[in-house]
Amino acid sequence: MPARSPKKSELRNLAGHRRTGRPRTATAAARIYAELRAELVSLKRRPGDPIIEAEIARAYGVSRTPVREAILRLSDEGLVEIFPQSGIFVSRIPLAALPEAIIVRRSLEETTTRMATERACASQILSLHAILERQREAEMAADREAFHQADEAFHAAIAEIAGHPGIWKLILQVKVHVDRFRWLTLPQRGRMAEVIAEHGAVMAAIEARDPASAGAAMARHLERLLADISATQHHNPEFFDAQSQPA
Repeated sequence: MPARSPKKSELRNLAGHRRTGRPRTATAAARIYAELRAELVSLKRRPGDPIIEAEIARAYGVSRTPVREAILRLSDEGLVEIFPQSGIFVSRIPLAALPEAIIVRRSLEETTTRMATERACASQILSLHAILERQREAEMAADREAFHQADEAFHAAIAEIAGHPGIWKLILQVKVHVDRFRWLTLPQRGRMAEVIAEHGAVMAAIEARDPASAGAAMARHLERLLADISATQHHNPEFFDAQSQPA
């Protein structure tokens, strides 16, 4: 009796098993990039720290090729600096880039907040309240990582409600160094409570169906970052590029 040919579904399962056993270079590079980027933005890897390709490759069980691809992407974003004769290092936060990025973000989010106020349904407003409650719980627990995640979710949800989630993706690209700077502001006494209050003002205006007030509340919330730059740099000079001063 002739041997049975494997079914297409069996071949797909076999291929899937092989992929999970050793990820393809592109998949590995994407994962390494995403995880390294999160560590850099959250300052788990501090400015000036070396990035050792061989160590990362061993940790992920891959060759150095996907690691190098991930590092090149991070370099394009200004998160790491590559010195051919010296090595790879976590970049410092460029002071000059912060005001411009904050202004761009403020303009975009003021618009999406106005639009979200006009479009939001009751269930979407409840979802925003739930996110805000998660921030309160994180603040009570002094959990900065959970607080930051809820903060991101709040702003992303507003763009989604506005009907323009792509704007949030654009903002994520613009604000990469602003996020690093923001992580330095969270330990400040009372800062998390202030953010919650600012988000609460945005929520109140959305619920009141007042687009102008909602947009203005969001603009004030984000403008606060501009006012924080000087003091934050003064208290954490080692995190910033001393050669890059705001105009």
